[in-house]
Parts: sequence; structure tokens; C-alpha cells
Amino acid sequence: MPKIPFPKKKVSHEIAMRELDVLEQSYPHAVTALNYTSPFELLVAVILSAQCTDARVNQTTPALFAKYPSARELAKAKPADVERIIKSCGFFRMKTKNIISASRDLVEHHGGEVPREREQLEALAGVGRKTAAVVMSVAFEEAAFAVDTHVFRVAHRLGLTLATTPLGVEQDLTALVPRSKWRFAHHWLILHGREICKAPVPACGKCPVNQLCPTPPIIAKLTATTAAARTRRGVTDGATRRPARSASRAKKR
Repeated sequence: MPKIPFPKKKVSHEIAMRELDVLEQSYPHAVTALNYTSPFELLVAVILSAQCTDARVNQTTPALFAKYPSARELAKAKPADVERIIKSCGFFRMKTKNIISASRDLVEHHGGEVPREREQLEALAGVGRKTAAVVMSVAFEEAAFAVDTHVFRVAHRLGLTLATTPLGVEQDLTALVPRSKWRFAHHWLILHGREICKAPVPACGKCPVNQLCPTPPIIAKLTATTAAARTRRGVTDGATRRPARSASRAKKR
């Protein structure tokens, strides 16, 4: 199936709030899937999770943190040693550079501790707005809303936003969700994206928001159009294809 286009219009405010309410009820205990025991471990795990599954990160970090339990140890690490440990996470050279540099920044500017403020977090190597928001909301329980690929996709499919950038999506969603629920709401969307509203094709038949979501009609239309195009191609190919000669006819020629 071709790539599913996003809805071209946002749903009404009433529908948006109903969708979010269903997601909240469906995923009341949604939390980060990354394993961590400290803000430092969470920070490193989130950096490693870029273009990598949380499951793979969780398989990698025990060995990493056993050897480098804090920013002070990781700041002194040899890149080659770190690369060997995190290689399966992908982009391991850049990630190694980032987590070592971030650890050095923590030691030099924050006494080895992870700061709570967004500006200070985003000043660390490898830390952008999404990573900072995850650390703020998960480690420090601050009101922050992280927009990753799952949140971006699900928010568009539900018609909650038309924004073309993660920041725009964040602004649209935080305008809908009460501030007290920001740190929970992005987990509703992430879990929904992982379990049901998957890329490239969502499992709409299992979706608790199916009756409110504007995407199922788009998928139905796209499916019908694709099937019709395949049928036309089949008819055309059948009409133009020359019939194969039988073996007996071939021998007589």
C-alpha cells in the first residue's frame, strides 16, 4: 500500500478532547520503556534511543553502566571502548561522541549531576528539545511534552495537528492537554503508536479511537484506489500479453 497521507483538516476541539480522553483511559499506566536508575542513566539511554528501539537500548545499557556508572567515569572513557559496547544501537560513533561529551559537560558545569532546566539540558552534546523534554518529564516530573516519531505520526493521524515540525506539534498538543498531564500524555501517544497506530499501516480494527479518528476513511479510500489500479493493470496486461504457443505447435513450425 502507498504511504498513508495525513488528514488535511484538524478535528474539532470536542473530538480532539474525546480522542485524548480515550487514550488516557486506554493507557493509564503508560511510562517510558527505557530502563534507568538515575537521571544520568535516563539521559544516556534517551541519547542512545535515537533511530534505535528501546528494547535494544535496554539490552545495551547494563554493560555500559556497569563500566561507567556515572558521568565522571564516562567523561574519562576511551571512545573505542564505548563504541564496542553500544555498537548494536546504530550510529554508534556519533552516539559515543555525544554521551562522552555530554558527560564531560555535566562534570565541568554541573558537578556531574543532570540539570533540571531545559536550557541547560539542551546545551549538552546530543541533547535536543525532545531528549530534554523526556528527561524533564520522566526523571524530574516536570511539565514537559516530548514529540518523537510516534507522537508526530499519531497526532497527525488523529487530526490533532497539521504542524510540519515537532515544535509545531508540541505547541498544538500542549494547547489541548492540561499542563498537569503533559508528562503523561506523550506516553499515551507513544504507546498507542507502538501497539496500534503503527507505521506504515495502523491496526484500525483494534483501535479504541477508531470511531473518532479521521484516518480510517482515508485508508479505506486509498485501499480501494490501489485495488482498482491493480485490477486495471491486470486487465491491461492480460489484453496485451501474447498467448504462449503450445509445445506441439512450436514443433510444427
